[in-house]
Amino acid sequence: MSKILHEVRERALEIWTQEGILDQSVQVVTGPLTVEEAIGDPGAEDFPIQQGKERLMEAGFRDARGQAFTDDFGSHSATLGEIANLPLDSNFNQAVFVASLNAAMRSTGHANDTVHCRDQGPNDCAAQLPDFLKKTYGEPKITLVGFQPAMIEALNSTFNLRVLDLDPDNVGQIKRGALVEGPDTASEALNWADLLLITGTTLANGTIDDFIDSSGTGKNGSQVLFYGTTIAAAAALMGWKRFCPMSS
Repeated sequence: MSKILHEVRERALEIWTQEGILDQSVQVVTGPLTVEEAIGDPGAEDFPIQQGKERLMEAGFRDARGQAFTDDFGSHSATLGEIANLPLDSNFNQAVFVASLNAAMRSTGHANDTVHCRDQGPNDCAAQLPDFLKKTYGEPKITLVGFQPAMIEALNSTFNLRVLDLDPDNVGQIKRGALVEGPDTASEALNWADLLLITGTTLANGTIDDFIDSSGTGKNGSQVLFYGTTIAAAAALMGWKRFCPMSS
């Protein structure tokens, strides 16, 4: 199990215990959204969710919604306390927990922007990214962890960029002008970078420990910026930086 995800859960449990919501008979329901429900029509067809490689799980807790991308999807219904005690030993359980974490922390006011943008949102997000990075980090060498096509296209013409992904259909291919690298060169790509731009999905699939320590610093000492809604609540709990301007 991811040590970092375990630490996130421990911090969340402290808050949920203080809030007195673990013992409430509140149902947390998660289910995989369709592509249309999740992201609408972003004007392209190469986002992983459109290829069926992953789905967006959504949890509802009281008046709040929280989401998590996962490649192991289905439906689940339980109390928050039961979900807090799920063994985090599979991508399905991790995604159920992370989506529920986002919903519960949104409900208690400890997190925001936990719902993915739709339609032109991913492209508008990517369009804002280069200026944000220049203002915040200057001109770093960037390794993008996770296949986000709109971000690749927005960054590749402006920054020295490398892209890492686990999908064998992407690895070794030129996508949106950049070569997608895989596990064989991952260590080199991470050590090369000044900034790691990491998908929040790494929290839900248990790979986050491969890239950062619990302080949010890259394994090679680089700066780290997460993107996406999956990591919304964890970033708030842990003090990690996150870029997700079009989420709600």
